[in-house]
Amino acid sequence: MIEIQFPDGNVRNYPPGTTALAVAQDISEGLARNVLSARFNDQTIEAATALHENGTLQFFTWNDTEGKTAFWHSSAHVLAQAILALYPNAKLTIGPAIENGFYYDVDFGEESISEKDLTAIEQKFLEFARQKFEFQMRTASKAEALAYYQEKNNPFKVELIENLEDGTISFCDHADFTDLCRGGHIPHTGFIKAVKLLNVAGAYWRGDETKPQLTRVYGISFPKQKELKEYLNLLEEAKKRDHRKLGKSLELFTFSQKVGQGLPLWLPKGTALRERLENFLKKAQKKAGYEQVISPHIGNKELYMTSGHYEKYGADSFQPIETPAEGETFLLKPMNCPHHCEIYKNRPWSYKDLPKRYAEFGTVYRYEQSGELHGLTRVRGFTQDDAHIFCTPDQLDQEFKKVIDLVLYVFKSLGFEDFVAQVSLRDPENPEKYIGSNDNWDKAEQAIVNAAQEKGLNYVIETGEAAFYGPKLDFMVRDALNRKWQLGTIQVDYNLPERFDLTYKGADNEMHRPVMIHRAPFGSMERFVAILLEHTGGNFPLWLTPEQVIVLCVSEKHKKYAEKVLNELENNEIRALLDDRNETIGKKIREAEMSKFPYMIILGEKEATEDVVSIRKHQQGDLGSMELGAFVSLIQNEIASTISTFEA
Repeated sequence: MIEIQFPDGNVRNYPPGTTALAVAQDISEGLARNVLSARFNDQTIEAATALHENGTLQFFTWNDTEGKTAFWHSSAHVLAQAILALYPNAKLTIGPAIENGFYYDVDFGEESISEKDLTAIEQKFLEFARQKFEFQMRTASKAEALAYYQEKNNPFKVELIENLEDGTISFCDHADFTDLCRGGHIPHTGFIKAVKLLNVAGAYWRGDETKPQLTRVYGISFPKQKELKEYLNLLEEAKKRDHRKLGKSLELFTFSQKVGQGLPLWLPKGTALRERLENFLKKAQKKAGYEQVISPHIGNKELYMTSGHYEKYGADSFQPIETPAEGETFLLKPMNCPHHCEIYKNRPWSYKDLPKRYAEFGTVYRYEQSGELHGLTRVRGFTQDDAHIFCTPDQLDQEFKKVIDLVLYVFKSLGFEDFVAQVSLRDPENPEKYIGSNDNWDKAEQAIVNAAQEKGLNYVIETGEAAFYGPKLDFMVRDALNRKWQLGTIQVDYNLPERFDLTYKGADNEMHRPVMIHRAPFGSMERFVAILLEHTGGNFPLWLTPEQVIVLCVSEKHKKYAEKVLNELENNEIRALLDDRNETIGKKIREAEMSKFPYMIILGEKEATEDVVSIRKHQQGDLGSMELGAFVSLIQNEIASTISTFEA
């Protein structure tokens, strides 16, 4: 008998060769019906995989990320099967599961497809899915695998196989379809009850612009038709909340081809919103002991060679700026941290002076490819809410936890409540991607894990996601549409202080190296505003919104009273506008609602006579009449309940 242990610690014994699905059936028929995939001794397996040794077994259903991954990976196989059935000369490349759904990259050769062809592919997909074809894994030698795809004249699969080691190659079969695959499938295609092919896009083979361009077909599938309907409704809502559309209608920002792609122009309302965000963080930073600094938009090439940014970002930067002086080269700055290192180096420091916390809303520049630019979320010039803390090793733990507190304060004040902290570590298989010694990396990674644990964060560990100079704690936030965004990052860095030869005098009168913490709660102002726009649908928190109140006159004879109300609001630092146009009150209300004013004050004969105001709230309707002082208190209390004073 073999001994199988489950995540809850329970142990059961089974004959060797028992499948994972049979184990699930032994536990309960309900579990067996819902099992999509499993993990045995930290290896992803199929439900049909036979178990021949002792080990730990974990089952995954649709409610688990791993279950969805298996579901969508299997769906990519069915998509490929459907494509080949309709386009037999197509050449398949790769088809992974992604965060929401899957895609397959295909070389259609002389043929081409567009979104109008997706319905026919969907129908063929569902035809295959309903036949409940089982997914079966098999191994193959490298020679066999190469021969199979050489016969099919598929250079893409041949290239993939040539980079694999003999003895590690496997295929997945279902029906008469087979594909090169490492595994991780649902039991059979019948689990897939609903599918939607979302769009068609271009993609270069292996992401390399010098290689052939392929057609990427995106899709998503579900075990129930109801879930597909709910997802499509979310997509429609996402279109309404697109920050590019809202930014235009709310007059926040614009772009100009003459200014240049990926370089946003902030309009007055957007500028005011940005300034409020900046002032909000500056106030909290001041309480936490940060000092504001300013650095130039360019720097000598030597600065970025010292920091390592030229080596890592040089290919993605704008072309060097040559000056009239021979051999003198400048770059638009890709990062603020090298400049802050030089600010620290301006004078000698003692351990008694540390920590030093330098903060800057610094604009940086990266030459993103034109095809990757997207509204405010992917731009070529963006402003980071950057800060760098220089501290002693003994201060690192406390300083890191203080930054976590600041990030959590920002999230709470702006309504981001659903998030997971991601501890981003280096990839041990690719050490060439990073700078610095293993010893420094070990210390930095452990410091982040310790802080996440001590602050009680819900965190996951992701290998290979570290910055080139140090590990990170990234905050992965889910918005109102359940989409995941990376917002806020904290990084521990032992490497830049070495590269810039930064020092302080310790209590022992010897010179020591400080530790550097990089942090940006917003990330970049551009991307943060875009995400906030889509998260709120343009209905910003009251303290942040460009105008908090609009005063509407029923007729021109109430204008004098309206001006008195407006003046009183402004005296109480409430941002308000007056709409005294010669239009019907119904039209004014409709337009104010579309413009997302949080509150409307409607003034007619009754209000002017009784010295009161009638209040209407955005998306809620009439709140009735009240004295103006009561309304001012209502506004102030709502703001106070949303944004509290940051306690350092």
